Amino acid sequence: MKRDMLPPLAVLVVILAFALWNSAAITNHTQRWRDQLQQVEELAAAENWRSAADALAESYKDWSGSQVYLHIVSEHDAVDDAEAMYRRAMAFAEEQESSEFRAELADLQDQLRLLAEMERFSLKNVL
Repeated sequence: MKRDMLPPLAVLVVILAFALWNSAAITNHTQRWRDQLQQVEELAAAENWRSAADALAESYKDWSGSQVYLHIVSEHDAVDDAEAMYRRAMAFAEEQESSEFRAELADLQDQLRLLAEMERFSLKNVL
């Protein structure tokens, strides 16, 4: 292999390594947030609204801590949509609107799944 091929090959290896790492990181983050939301849903189903609202606020705090990273590596619309869903869910929790709250949580969990899917390193996403 010629020496002049090494720098471009090294760049490609670094890009591939970052894509694989990013895919795993986003999947881990979104799965953690989805698990937190599942716990929130269980608390709301038990009519423990104060604990559900507190757990949702903690999940939102965790989510907010990753905003810079998410805005760098993900589509802004997908991140902004999830942000809006978190805020609507918190409002429904405060009002103890059970059906709207559960629907918003389900939408938020699906949005987080979509966010991970969009960043997954796959042939579909590369092409």
